[in-house]
Amino acid sequence: MQDADFEEQKLKKKELLKAFGALVYTNRQKLNKGINTFSYEYDIGNGLLSRLEKGLIDTKITTLWKLSNAFGYKCSEFVKMIEDCLPEDFNFYN
Repeated sequence: MQDADFEEQKLKKKELLKAFGALVYTNRQKLNKGINTFSYEYDIGNGLLSRLEKGLIDTKITTLWKLSNAFGYKCSEFVKMIEDCLPEDFNFYN
């Protein structure tokens, strides 16, 4: 049973990272900035940013904070936007 729970959590994490990445990508596009320009202006490595936008990696709270500020949001507002991209019943532990 624990293996099933672990696999379910992996799927949930992937879903969360995809939603986060899509939101970052969409907001960067709204600013009309390429990945290199954006990463330089906001001190976020372009490789890191690329992998985040693709939903391939997790992020640190400091990067989340930088991204939300770069898009003109408070971090809590940006997290709420991520939540809004996920199913209403999204939860790692059912």
